[in-house]
Amino acid sequence: MWWLMVIPAYFLGTFPSAVMVARAKGIDITKVGSGNPGASNVSRIMGRKWGVMVFALDALKGIIPAAVGMVLAGDKVAYGMIAASVLGHMFPVTRRFKGGKGVATMAGAMFVMQPVISAILGVIWYAVLKISKKSSVASIALIVGLPVLAILFHVPRWEIITMIAINALLLLRHAGNIQRLLKGTELSTSHKE
Repeated sequence: MWWLMVIPAYFLGTFPSAVMVARAKGIDITKVGSGNPGASNVSRIMGRKWGVMVFALDALKGIIPAAVGMVLAGDKVAYGMIAASVLGHMFPVTRRFKGGKGVATMAGAMFVMQPVISAILGVIWYAVLKISKKSSVASIALIVGLPVLAILFHVPRWEIITMIAINALLLLRHAGNIQRLLKGTELSTSHKE
C-alpha cells in the first residue's frame, strides 16, 4: 500500500510546471535567466503573474500527496509521499533528472501538514525577500526555519527528522546559489511586469 502511494507521488512531482508555462509563451525557461525551471526564474523572465502561477502549480505537487497520504494512511505515509514528490520535482526521470529546487513543492506540503508553522514561515519568507531582494536567500530562510520552528512548536521528533532530511536535499539544490551569494554574483529578484 505504501509503495503504491509513493510511486504516483513521485510522478506527480515530475510535472514540469515552469517548463510548460514558459513553453506556452515560446520560452525555454532552462536556457534563460538562472536556467532553473522554477517560479522565481519564471517571474524574473516572464512576469510576476506567471511566476505566481508556477509557484501555485508546484505547491499543488506537495499539497495533493500530503492531503491524500494523511487522509488515507496517516502522517508517516504522507511524509513518504511528500518526499517522493519533492524528489520527482528535483530529479524528474522524464527530464533526465534535471528539475527544480523543490521549495514550492515542500511549502505546499507543509501548508497541509503544519499550517500554523507554514503561516509564520510565509511572513518570514516575505520579510527576507523584501530585505535581501534575493529569492534564494528567502528560500534558504524557509529551509532552515522549518525544523527550527518545528522544534519550538514541539512537533514529534520523527517528523522533525523527516523535515530535516527533506530540507537537506533542498539545501543541496541551493549549493550554487550559496556559492554565488558568497561571491556576490547572485541574481536579484527583479520581476518583469
